[in-house]
Formats: sequence, C-alpha cells, structure tokens
Amino acid sequence: MGADMAIPKVYLTTVKNLTAILDAIKSAQAPTQFSTRFLESLGFSSTNDRLVIGILQALGFLDAGRKPTERYFRFLDQTQSEIVLAEGIRDAYADLFQVNKNANALSKAEVVNKFKTLSQGQYSESVLDKMGMTFVELAKRADFKSKPATPVSEPEVPPVPEDEKTKLPLPPAGRIALGGLHYNIQLILPESRDPKVYDALFRSLREHLF
Repeated sequence: MGADMAIPKVYLTTVKNLTAILDAIKSAQAPTQFSTRFLESLGFSSTNDRLVIGILQALGFLDAGRKPTERYFRFLDQTQSEIVLAEGIRDAYADLFQVNKNANALSKAEVVNKFKTLSQGQYSESVLDKMGMTFVELAKRADFKSKPATPVSEPEVPPVPEDEKTKLPLPPAGRIALGGLHYNIQLILPESRDPKVYDALFRSLREHLF
C-alpha cells in the first residue's frame, strides 16, 4: 500500500497561520494561478506558509499547474467553506478514512499511529508527526457533519386523475375547444324561406358539436 496510499506526502511544519491563510483565501478573488506571489499578496511570505500550496493541491483545491479547481471556487462560498474543506480532506486522506470512517475525530497520536501503519515505515517519526499535526489541524476547521447544499428542485405537479383528463370545459356558444385550441365554425346556410329549416340546422349543430 505504501507507494500508492491515498495519504498526502505534503505537510506543514507549523500550523499557526493555517486559519488565517484559509480565511484570506475565502476573502480574496481567486487567482489565475496560486503562486507564492499571490500568497505573499495575502500577507503570508514565510517559507513555512508556502507549504500550504502543496496542501491545497492535495485537497483538490488546485490542479497540477496550481490553477484553482471547481472545489476551490466552491470553497469561496463562505456558507459552504467548511463543508467543502471536509470533502477535500476525505479525498486526500482516503486510506485513513477507509481504516476509520471517523478519522477526523482521532487525536494526533492516533493519527500518527495510523499513518505509520499505512506508510509501512516510509517516513521518519518527525515527518509522521508533522503529517499528523497537519491532518488534525485541517480537520478542526472542517465540517464533517453537514452535507453540501443542493439546488432547490422544482415543485412536483400532482398527476391529473384519468377520470379528470376527459373532462373538458364546455366551450362558449359558437366555438369548439379541442386540446386547448379553439375553432370557429362557419356554416353556409341553404336558401329557404321556411324558418323550420334553419331551426333544424341549429338544433342539430348544438346537439352534435356542443
């Protein structure tokens, strides 16, 4: 599992500015590329702070070219930031969560021991300690309980009962309505002086069409 384990090979040497960096990222416009210069523009210029770039890549916030990803942009929504961060942590530390689905609640010592087992002795105690520290501090700032907000779905329209589908409103006199379409009926009347002929025609029209 060592070479392909889903545990970031990056870590912070100090986490004192982690919260401030994450808050600054949320408050700033996303850069075209997340460079050390951009990080400096946020007020973080130390070599220790620069290590956060590797963390952001591991979390899926930046791609291999350090360009912000879709996850980075979702993180900028401050109502979703902590939830998105938890999503990134779960992906970055997939093997750890496979071992313990509540890995975010583990203590630093417990995390270090898990990393030691998962890495199969690849890292020194010092490195494992920093990896454990980084994970625990990230987890503290994430929301693992809430779910991402979903778009509001359109309200469902109740189906029309079969017996109701055949009930069409009666059209006004002299007009027929079919499927929402209205048709005007024009009659060419025969020449006749007998009014009974016209009465019979209109009576038949009403009976058969309306």
